[in-house]
Amino acid sequence: MDENYRIVFTGGSGEIVEKKSRFIATVSPVESEEEALAFIERTKKQYWDARHNCFAYVIGDHQELMRFSDDGEPQGTAGKPMLDVLLGEELHNTAVVVTRYFGGTLLGTGGLVRAYSGAVQEGLRSCVLAEKRKGLWLSIGTDYSGIGKVQYLLGQRGIRILSSEYTEQVVLTVLVPLEQKRELLDALTEGTNGKARLTPGDECRYVDAQGELFLL
Repeated sequence: MDENYRIVFTGGSGEIVEKKSRFIATVSPVESEEEALAFIERTKKQYWDARHNCFAYVIGDHQELMRFSDDGEPQGTAGKPMLDVLLGEELHNTAVVVTRYFGGTLLGTGGLVRAYSGAVQEGLRSCVLAEKRKGLWLSIGTDYSGIGKVQYLLGQRGIRILSSEYTEQVVLTVLVPLEQKRELLDALTEGTNGKARLTPGDECRYVDAQGELFLL
């Protein structure tokens, strides 16, 4: 499994106006180049009457696939600045189309770069960004006298209890960020004097978006 990375969890759109030209940014999560191209085509059809539909996308766990298009704007004034915003936000698996309705006034090279960059930034403000992370399921068994300490150690690290079972013992199920695994296991063992029963489960991918966990 690869490293944690930032994604657009929920896409969105935003608009800016520069000298009467409208720049509409539409942002979408994508998992492949095919998805990115299909999204671009849908957006172009939606804004079929616009002068320009410039795009940029970045795909892959290591951002290994990057593409952009100026769609008739002067070279280097649209697609590349749009891609630079995505990379500056450290986003993966994200595509954006910026649609321009020409307002009658030329913006010049610098003005176009600022407008296309600004439109993408505005579009991203309407999105839900999240981190795609590696996690490990962990079952924690403890007696009733140890539950307070376990809850304290989990709370210290921002690890939420996803389920709990109260019988002769207490069994908690949590999802641990993989990079915290070793430190948490050591802390739980030390904090309960070795009495906690720790049972690691499978690794998985998940997203923590606006306080909610989503398994992938």
